[in-house]
Amino acid sequence: MENTIYDPLPLEVAENLDFLKRDLDEKVPSKELDRNLLIATWNIRAFGDLTRKWISDKKDSPRRDLHSIFCIAEILSRFDVIAVQEVKSNLRALRDTLKILGDNWSMILTDANKSDSGNDERMAYLFDTRRVNLSGLAGEIVIPNEWVNDPEKVIHEQFVRSPYAVSFRSGDKTFILVTVHIIYGSKAKDRESEIHGIARWLSDWASDINAYDQNLILLGDFNIDKRGDFLDKTFLSEGLYVPEDLQKVSRSIFNKDKYYDQIAWFNTTEKNRPKLSLEFVNAGNYNFVGTALANRGLTNQNLSWMMSDHYPLWANFKI
Repeated sequence: MENTIYDPLPLEVAENLDFLKRDLDEKVPSKELDRNLLIATWNIRAFGDLTRKWISDKKDSPRRDLHSIFCIAEILSRFDVIAVQEVKSNLRALRDTLKILGDNWSMILTDANKSDSGNDERMAYLFDTRRVNLSGLAGEIVIPNEWVNDPEKVIHEQFVRSPYAVSFRSGDKTFILVTVHIIYGSKAKDRESEIHGIARWLSDWASDINAYDQNLILLGDFNIDKRGDFLDKTFLSEGLYVPEDLQKVSRSIFNKDKYYDQIAWFNTTEKNRPKLSLEFVNAGNYNFVGTALANRGLTNQNLSWMMSDHYPLWANFKI
């Protein structure tokens, strides 16, 4: 017999959620009505199916259980809008997570990518409608055919997983989030084309005074290995800015030196690009290792399939 999210929380789950909430209170800024905006990105590993038990065991597939998604939902609830990568065509875990978050939360997402390299993934945004609302624009990004033969553009084919741009409004501020999940490939060089392609595309859009909006923030999983490597330099080559706060924190539960995930924007007016009008305050990650599911005695490998192998990144802005 399946459990449901509406069943009473088992004591060990309730105690762990209290522990997680206290840790989040200390490490993530609070939402302040009409004063701040918390934007996040999180690659939630294989976020698809769900075993509807409070505590899954080794024979269950998937290992992600109700305890896991209550922890995921608690983390998500601390932000206003979250770009989520690795959402699968199976929406079971996502739907239960939204129910836990409550009626004030909504989502917008793409269809699943059915190509082998697309890994059956969707791009998604979850957002707290008390703080953020859609403002009219949503679309997957397609590179112009003319770019294919232009050696300066670098990209030679469409993205394996199309970047997804959605506009939002918070108070009197409108902004566009563009989320990506760059192809991993068999070697780092395989990622260069897509990374340069999205950086150049965003630069062109920001420079167009007739564009829908020029308050652009790029975020997601870029599969950049290290700060300062050739992929990182490719990412920054068009003038994108990553705040210093996010250059200091780890992205992976397995390797603290990996630099996979990013939140970035244009911070100068060169090349006719307008500077982001949102006032940046601070940024960071949330390290859930040792807090989420902490009373379960899990290895990091098991934890990665129940929570994720990536930490969420967040950026806090004044509005």
